[in-house]
Amino acid sequence: MPTTKVLITVKTYPTISGKYEELVCTAGFTEDGKWIRIYPIPFRKIAYDQQYKKHEWIEINLVKNKSDFRPESYRPYSFDSEIVRGSFVDTKNYWAKRKEIVLAKVYNNMNTLIDEAKDKNVCTSLAVFRPSEIIEFNATEVVREWDRKKMEKIKSAREQGNMFEFP
Repeated sequence: MPTTKVLITVKTYPTISGKYEELVCTAGFTEDGKWIRIYPIPFRKIAYDQQYKKHEWIEINLVKNKSDFRPESYRPYSFDSEIVRGSFVDTKNYWAKRKEIVLAKVYNNMNTLIDEAKDKNVCTSLAVFRPSEIIEFNATEVVREWDRKKMEKIKSAREQGNMFEFP
């Protein structure tokens, strides 16, 4: 199976999943400059040498995520899919290389972006948006505790073990 090369630009804060324990959503750009979302990734469970950083190229076996209607959504072929870490895109020359990749398509009009998101033939769900003016910025602190029931389920599963998993 061919691998997909992705420049990682987004990694979400981990969320608790009753099925997969802890997951992150990752997004970035393919070599041809298109956005791609990779979910689910059991980030802390993958081998340390496969734990990629933001602004690093990776290669991974991906398939379209059929449970997600958004065109940019893919998932690893399997949880055993190897992730090969590649080169890191640095910030030299005022972030020139990153800008070349990330700023290839920038939206300046929110209405255009919303129209594309609503258009069933386009369904844009990931984009770079540059506002003409920032009027206000509000940050609200959120509760950082995870759901107790999900945490108990994960703890119980770890203590019980799985006879089909090998160390």
